[in-house]
Amino acid sequence: MRAAPKAMSGATGKPASPTPQQRLARLARLVPAGAPSGPARTPFVLLVVLLLGSGLLALLLLNAAVNQGSFELRELEKQAEELAEEEQALQQDLDSFSAPDALAEQARELGMVPGGNPVFILPDGTVRGRPEPAPAVSGGPEGEDAP
Repeated sequence: MRAAPKAMSGATGKPASPTPQQRLARLARLVPAGAPSGPARTPFVLLVVLLLGSGLLALLLLNAAVNQGSFELRELEKQAEELAEEEQALQQDLDSFSAPDALAEQARELGMVPGGNPVFILPDGTVRGRPEPAPAVSGGPEGEDAP
C-alpha cells in the first residue's frame, strides 16, 4: 500500500487539513466492507437486557423475602415478650407457694407436724443422734385427734 502524498499549504509548509470527503474516504478504509453492524449487536443487547431483567427480578424476590422475615421477626418478638410476662407471673406464684410460712401452713393442713432434732444412720449401720417420736398434734387433716 502506498501512502497518499500530503498536501502542503502555501508558504507556511504545514500540512493542509483534509476535506470532509478525504476524511470519509479514510474512515471507509478502516471499516471492512459489507460487515453487518445490526445483527451482531442484537445478541449482546438481548443478553444485557436479560441480565438486567433477571437481576431486577432477583432483587425484587430478595426484598420480598427480607420483608417476610421482618414480619415474622416482629411476631416472634411479640410472642417472646408475652411469654416473658407469663414467666414472671408464674415465678411470682411459685415464690408465694414456696415461702416458708406458706409451706408451714400447707404442711399443717396435710396433718404434718414439725420434726425434732434429726437423726442420721451412718454407712456402718450405727445411728447418730437420739430418735424421738413426733409430738402429737390435736386436730388432724379431718379435724380428728391424731393417734
